[in-house]
Amino acid sequence: MVDQFIEGNFLGLPDVDGDADVIIAPIPYELTTSYGQGTAEGPAACIAASGQVELFDHKLGQELPAGKKIRTVQPWSGEGNTLQEQLNGIGEYAAEQYNSGAFPIFLGGEHGILPGILRGCPKKVTLVQIDAHADLRDELDGEPYSHACAIARSLDEGAIAVHQVGIRAYCKQEADLIESDERIFTWFARDVMNPTTGGGRWLEWLESLKQIDGPVHLTIDIDGLDGSLVPATGTPVPGGLSFWHVDQTIDVLFENCDVISADVNEIVAQLDTPLTEFTAAMIATKIISAYIGKEV
Repeated sequence: MVDQFIEGNFLGLPDVDGDADVIIAPIPYELTTSYGQGTAEGPAACIAASGQVELFDHKLGQELPAGKKIRTVQPWSGEGNTLQEQLNGIGEYAAEQYNSGAFPIFLGGEHGILPGILRGCPKKVTLVQIDAHADLRDELDGEPYSHACAIARSLDEGAIAVHQVGIRAYCKQEADLIESDERIFTWFARDVMNPTTGGGRWLEWLESLKQIDGPVHLTIDIDGLDGSLVPATGTPVPGGLSFWHVDQTIDVLFENCDVISADVNEIVAQLDTPLTEFTAAMIATKIISAYIGKEV
């Protein structure tokens, strides 16, 4: 923890001059949630909780920012009269962060921010997705850009492929697509978390990450973790990943791939316990450390 927390800045770090190395970009977007509400407040809650995260990273051997400049930028404005106008606005906001030359970490907000982020991304990317849900529906309640369709629309809009892990809630249409679409590589929670055989499947997941060529965007729906760790998320699901599964995924990904950006989404503030937003803040901090570790 910093000695003096600067309110509104991730980890409470002081403002920085000049070009940043890492940007924290809040996107308080919530238009298509279908169960729990409150993701629009998630980015601010995550940033507030980050003030309690310890800055020392054992792999870096030092405290963040470890000689790097970390800047928290102003949130996306929320302008736009229609869903598509708002997604285009998110794309413009994301493009600003990419064009800065820093490594952007976007905080959501519902998972529906992802197609918007990719509209602003200057490169075609492979997605690495941690999630309880496949997010491959063609539509939900008549809306093709629902949060439940985030990966399907991202593939439609040019994502090269998706490698997804932790999946344990999906419909028949999504199951059929997973079987038939060669761009989709899925590791189900029931396999990687199996008490007797999960270890082998988990190692297969990690090995698959090492084979990814080209730019990668890491998208983490916080409900990919077990619901006991993230009770305040849009749609919490039991039987998910542990924090250390996510930690190891991030390590292997950054050590072996060209990760150009990340998002952590579906964060919901909860008044009686800050566990969800604190977990999200720790994951975002881990991403920062992994990025810096690759750069030094």
